[in-house]
Amino acid sequence: MRLSERFDPQESCELRLAAMSAAKSVEVQLKTAFRSNMEIEFKSDHRDVVTAHDKSAEKAICEHLLASVPDSSFVGEEGGDWGSGRIKWFIDPIDGTANFARGLPNWCISIGAVFEDRIIAGVIVDPIGCNVFSADLIGAYHNNTNLKSTGIRDEKLSTILCSYPSAQDLIKDGSNTALERFGELVETFSAVRRVGSAALNLAYVAAGWADGAANFSVNAWDITAGILILRQAGGHFFPLNMGFTDKHTPDYKHSGYVALANGADCPKLISIAMEIASQRRQAKV
Repeated sequence: MRLSERFDPQESCELRLAAMSAAKSVEVQLKTAFRSNMEIEFKSDHRDVVTAHDKSAEKAICEHLLASVPDSSFVGEEGGDWGSGRIKWFIDPIDGTANFARGLPNWCISIGAVFEDRIIAGVIVDPIGCNVFSADLIGAYHNNTNLKSTGIRDEKLSTILCSYPSAQDLIKDGSNTALERFGELVETFSAVRRVGSAALNLAYVAAGWADGAANFSVNAWDITAGILILRQAGGHFFPLNMGFTDKHTPDYKHSGYVALANGADCPKLISIAMEIASQRRQAKV
């Protein structure tokens, strides 16, 4: 694939298709492994799960992309940052590994392409739900149809996706404070759900299946694809400065965010998110 110095929508479409092909290339092996007797390893603690399937799938995805887009470099959850190509791929081979390892269906393959800090293509493949969410500089798509994000304006009727507070959040923000915030969310919204996959959170908001989402401890490989899918579907992504970034940091490198479907109005979610971000920033001083 030949890339011009100035990126254009048609080239981004080609990258979207390349990412879709790469994700599909590991779909069968992951579906076969799902709900099998697999060995589970742990990274930072007993909640940070990884399997051999994460590692092998990421390797296969990178090889597939490198064959179709030679001018590539990679940032993967398992393989780290490598390569020198102009197209930088952010890859999570199994976003929601804890779900995958236990037989819960909420997991996906997430692949996002970045050129000069601009997200230009994104694909999220949900093998068990048979959903393919994707976007390029032309539009956003769910399977073979255009994707439009629409949300409920009345906050008390809204459904939000939020994993707060996690065990780390209880430590960082204090148990009482974090649980009080969670109580406010539960009292405010019609439903608060934990999906267990940051990429699927964004995809579901992009599809209008949820009205908002928030997360306060994510990595670029979790959200790069989802940001473009959400925005191209008409939704809104607001990065949060959690104390590790500045105003010039690209959106996908922020570790916190609030996402809203088009038309959704969730002031309570935004206010709590801003409180959390402010507290985290002050803790860094």
